[in-house]
This record gives sequence, structure tokens and C-alpha cells, in this order.
Amino acid sequence: MKTFLQMNTIFLSMIMEAIPFVLVGVIISGLIQSFITERWIARIMPRNRFLATLFGCSIGILFPSCECGIVPITRRLLGKGVPLNAGIAFMLTGPVINPIVLFSTYIAFGNDWRIVAIRAGMAYAVALVVSLTVAYFFPVLPFRTEGEQKLAQQLAARQTAATIEAPAAVKPKIPFKRKIWSVLLHSVEEFFSVGKYLVFGAFIAACMQTFIPTSSLLHIGSNPIMASLVMITLAFTMSLCSEADAFIASSFRSTFSLGAISAFLVFGPMVDIKNTLMLLGAFKTKFVVVLIALITVCTLIGSLIVGRLVG
Repeated sequence: MKTFLQMNTIFLSMIMEAIPFVLVGVIISGLIQSFITERWIARIMPRNRFLATLFGCSIGILFPSCECGIVPITRRLLGKGVPLNAGIAFMLTGPVINPIVLFSTYIAFGNDWRIVAIRAGMAYAVALVVSLTVAYFFPVLPFRTEGEQKLAQQLAARQTAATIEAPAAVKPKIPFKRKIWSVLLHSVEEFFSVGKYLVFGAFIAACMQTFIPTSSLLHIGSNPIMASLVMITLAFTMSLCSEADAFIASSFRSTFSLGAISAFLVFGPMVDIKNTLMLLGAFKTKFVVVLIALITVCTLIGSLIVGRLVG
């Protein structure tokens, strides 16, 4: 009975913590759907793949969203014509480099800007490598549904500014009130679409936290590689929101090196149980598996570099 109550408490706390950020995410997704046009995206997006990826990595600082709400925003941006490399770069860095997360990290680690710089810099580097690599292997947007897949192929076929601008010029202007109504309708639809994955993911994470003792994982971290892998596993199973995970990470300072802690701080906002299920609901399984594998490898390498350079 006590174990069940503990699991129930963890489950409810995850849901209550995540819901506000999911709401923010689906509202932003609705605004993108109704107010941002393919023509505008084509105008601001750099043509060079590397520069577009840097752009995607950087705009996360403008969106205070955690990983719970970043998937619907990314899916909508990709559906509007944002290149896969730029969209994935935004999805990976957005939950890490936004001001709320960076400030919470600063407070959690005793006003230490060094930890903030390590977290932001490593997340930026991992996102850059992963997004460029995954875009190379998936030249067509890997949406799960056929409708979104067809739309992605159409956008890829008319990705020059001229072909985008021509139909945009003849589109009738939609009244503002109708756009607001469209935002609300889209947000509700997106919320229920994403919400089921959030609930199921939170339930799995709560079960794993309850029935898999953390102490059994801590004993494994006897060398830098294993320590980083343990912290990556903890980040995945705990499924904390990025606004709060730094306070948990700081409690491991006496147990793990800074390199292993950096793996926890970077991997968790990019991949956890909740957003893995959201990704599987939005994209093809093969794409999600490759994406998570790349993030894991790059985070592990980054944490070893941090451990060697900083200690």
C-alpha cells in the first residue's frame, strides 16, 4: 500500500509539473499554425544547412518551454517548412538554454556561472552534431501520419522563395478573430493528442522510480564512462522538467564528477520517458531510435570531455 501511494504521488507530481508547460507548448503551436506562414519562414531561415542549424540552436533562448511542450512546437515548425536540421536543433536546445532553465541552474549550483556555461555549451554542441547528422540520414521529414508526410514532401518540392511567394500572394486575408479561434481549436486538439503520451509516460516513469532503487544504479558508477551512463539512465527514468532538474543534479555533487552531472543536465531535457512517447506519436519509430542513439552517444562523449577538462 505504501509503495502504491509513493508511486501515485510521483505520478501526480509529474503530471502537475508538466501540464502548464504542455499548455504553453500547444498554444505556441497554435499561434505558429495560424499566424506564421511558409513565406515568412523561408525569408528568415538561412539557406546554408550549417547556418540554419546554428539558427535553430540559438532561437531556443526565446522560448521558455521545457521538454514537455517542445515536441508539438517542433512538429508545427517542421510542418510549416523549417528544415529538419534546424527544427531538431531547436527541439534539443530549447529546453536547456532558455532563460528560466539557465537561471534555475545558476541558483541550484550555488550561483556558479561555470555550471551554467557547461550546461548551455554542451547542450549546444550536442544539438549541433545530432541535428546535422540526423538530417543527413533523413532527407524527408519523418512524420508518422500520412497527411503530414505528404505535406512535408510538398514543402520539400517547393522550398525556393519564388514558389512559396507566388501562392502566398493570392491567398485571401483571414480575419483576426478567425485566426484566434483557429489557435484555440488547434491548441485543444494538440493538447489531447500530446496529453495521452504525457500521462502514459509519467506513469511509466513513476513506476520505474518506485520499483528501481536509485542506490542500485549509484553503485555502478565506478568509472567516468559508467558514471555518465548511470546519470543518463537516471535522467531518462526520473523524467524531470528541465526547470527543476538542476536541483536534483546538484544533490549528486558529492557522489559523481562534474562530467557525469553534465550528462544528467544535458540528456534529461533532450530525452526522457515522457517526450520519447510524444516523439513516437509524432515521428516514425526508426527516426526516434536513431535520434535517441545519437543524443546518447554525443552526450556521453561530451560528458567525458567535460570531466577531462574541468574535473
